[in-house]
Amino acid sequence: MSPLVVLVGPPGAGKTTVGSLLAERLGVALRDTDADVEESTGVTIPELFVDHGEPHFRSLERQAVASALAEHDGVLSLGGGAVVDARARELLHGHRVVFLDVGLTEAVRRVGLGASRPLLLGNVRAQLKTLLDQRRPAYESVAWRTVDTDGQTPEQIADEIAGALTREDAAS
Repeated sequence: MSPLVVLVGPPGAGKTTVGSLLAERLGVALRDTDADVEESTGVTIPELFVDHGEPHFRSLERQAVASALAEHDGVLSLGGGAVVDARARELLHGHRVVFLDVGLTEAVRRVGLGASRPLLLGNVRAQLKTLLDQRRPAYESVAWRTVDTDGQTPEQIADEIAGALTREDAAS
């Protein structure tokens, strides 16, 4: 079993929103590894960061990614930092991974300045720029396709990905 497609990207890229629309178009389920981690631990991701630190969260996240890749056959959305872990990137090898790319201005607009995201505390714009700059090579290294989400609606993005999947399946 393997996901039809795996969505990766920074906060504000639209992984959950686009993932929901794409799963609906494809007639499959959406699975989100952030939700998996919260469900398995019984606490929110911000609480995990505060109480146990980022390394502990990344370990749980890597386990969630491994389980989802082995068990899920629909659309899979990964947390924004999942690709930071080299072992998680290795797990993604051979999967159809779509990097939802987003520019800084659009990401800030989507995330909002009152973000409840643990790595975006303080100056959200500066933190988000740092995350985008640091993670871009990792996102690009796992990507089967990159979709620029700036200026597009979630519906347009889902349609673009669905079209790419259809063309890929027709070519095989």
